[in-house]
Amino acid sequence: MQKKLLLGLLRSRPGIIGVSIIGFLLLLSAVAPFIIPIESYFLWNDPDYWINNPKTAAPSWTNYFGPKEFEHVSLDRNDAKVISESSGGIRVDNYRFEINMQADSFPDDIMFLYSAKYGDIPPVLQIDINRPDNNTFTVYYSSLPPSNNINTTFSDRIFSTNENIKEALNQYQSFFNYSISGLEPQVVIFSDTNNPNVLKGVYQISERFFLFDNHSSVEDAGLILGGKVFGIVGTDDLRRDLAVGIIWGTPIALFIGLTVSIFSIVIGLVYGVVAGYRGKRTDESMMRVNDIFYALPTLPLLILLSITFGRSIFLIIGFLLIFSWMGTAKVIRSIALQTRNFQYVEAAKLMGQSDLKVIFKHIIPQLLPLTFASIAIAVPAAILTEAALSFIGLGDPSLPTWGQILHDANTADAASRGIWWWIVPPGLMIALTGLAFFLIGNTLDAIANPLRNKNKRA
Repeated sequence: MQKKLLLGLLRSRPGIIGVSIIGFLLLLSAVAPFIIPIESYFLWNDPDYWINNPKTAAPSWTNYFGPKEFEHVSLDRNDAKVISESSGGIRVDNYRFEINMQADSFPDDIMFLYSAKYGDIPPVLQIDINRPDNNTFTVYYSSLPPSNNINTTFSDRIFSTNENIKEALNQYQSFFNYSISGLEPQVVIFSDTNNPNVLKGVYQISERFFLFDNHSSVEDAGLILGGKVFGIVGTDDLRRDLAVGIIWGTPIALFIGLTVSIFSIVIGLVYGVVAGYRGKRTDESMMRVNDIFYALPTLPLLILLSITFGRSIFLIIGFLLIFSWMGTAKVIRSIALQTRNFQYVEAAKLMGQSDLKVIFKHIIPQLLPLTFASIAIAVPAAILTEAALSFIGLGDPSLPTWGQILHDANTADAASRGIWWWIVPPGLMIALTGLAFFLIGNTLDAIANPLRNKNKRA
């Protein structure tokens, strides 16, 4: 029968579509640990981990459908031309980066990164920007924070919002034919002097370190220009790469859906078979318990349980199991009432086999095809329920689930702000996963239920 189910599934167009989607999701889950750093999973809610990404950037491919927005740039010392000079006992390490500006929009921000070892005399950092119009702006000149330990590496970053940068740029007002007061530093740096538009061309950005003793050294230097577009899916307000959240959310969604559906269907299967096979008072009492659970308002109770006992993913799975087995139990019980009168069941009872053996050897195996279909159909419900709990803020906040991503988007008013890439991808993934299991479940149910096929043909 299992072979018949598999062959029927692969011969059905909806079944093939469903299997293809599930295959893609399983492949995505399998390769996630190899293509994405594992720490991104555990540090999903750590803003420091994502600080080098742009804030609320649209997907990079949107540049093909409109004005060319500035694409995120992240450079380290390997991308720089390093020039070292010494004069009068002072060593100067110059890290020069080149940026070919061809975008129609300005960067969202600029970050100058550095890492250095030094003792009592801190180095001085000077940042110069040589523009395509041959004007050079010195935007920063200051000593690094004091340090008393030569063996300690001091790392920091200077943002374009730094007051020293803003004050330094004000002295170049005479270069511009319009007022630069109130403009963001990154706008001033990359603006044409005749109009507040992007000055395209090659920019040379130098981070020059003045070192005053032989023990001081520059360990690293970097430059980040925050883009308006980034990656395949874009970023959110916390600078998180949403593609990472979407990919990590795939194995979590499959784990929740399959775990809840398998265990709930198995519980309902055994419960329904026992009730239907034993009949009489056993059936009556078990079905009354089933009715009580069936009548309970599921979502309000899930909310109450999540608030009371916590929001761990395993607790949520347990809560979902409590309210997911009753429908299966009712269906299986009605089938078991008929199955217990079949000749092979009566023969097994006459041979002296125990009720337990009759149930697990003769009745349950006949119900497995229907069980497989029920498992597939139950997966979307489990995923949607978890997503609903996460959306209202009662999911596991430590995990990058699709529902949690939607919750964060809703909290940040992403819809009203037009940040569609924060909403559409996780919503599509939920819908796609639900559709795949629905197609598979319906196909298996049609194969396993001849009566349904007969009614369809009629």
